[in-house]
Amino acid sequence: MLEVYDDAYFMRQALKQAELAGTAGEIPVGAVVVADNRIIARGYNETERLNDVTAHAEIIALTAAANHLGDKYLRGCTLYVTLEPCPMCAGALHWAQTSRIVYGASDDKRGFMRFGRELLHPKTKLEFGVLHEDCARLMQQFFRQRR
Repeated sequence: MLEVYDDAYFMRQALKQAELAGTAGEIPVGAVVVADNRIIARGYNETERLNDVTAHAEIIALTAAANHLGDKYLRGCTLYVTLEPCPMCAGALHWAQTSRIVYGASDDKRGFMRFGRELLHPKTKLEFGVLHEDCARLMQQFFRQRR
């Protein structure tokens, strides 16, 4: 029998990816893409390692998911990400027609919601605040250590 996982479970998996990023000296953002209650892709920030400003956790995970599915569209998929996506990532999520996005912590400075939900595909469902405190704490600890 297939075990059914909840949003908190998948966000914890995204948090594990964020921890890998932080350990590597990257801003600790992690993401997983889920289809049919299974993680099909994982990603974390790799902008420093790849010397690529577009290597955000969401982009890495979207690319891996598209490769897994053999399709550029992520209809029927949910992206779990520890931090509110930036406008660039929101645009990519729009074009991928991601069915659902769940993020943990808000990003008041660089998050896409500053510009409005309209950056996402009209059919995309949006949820936020899942494990908010854990996601926010990871970011705060990272920047506290860097200062």
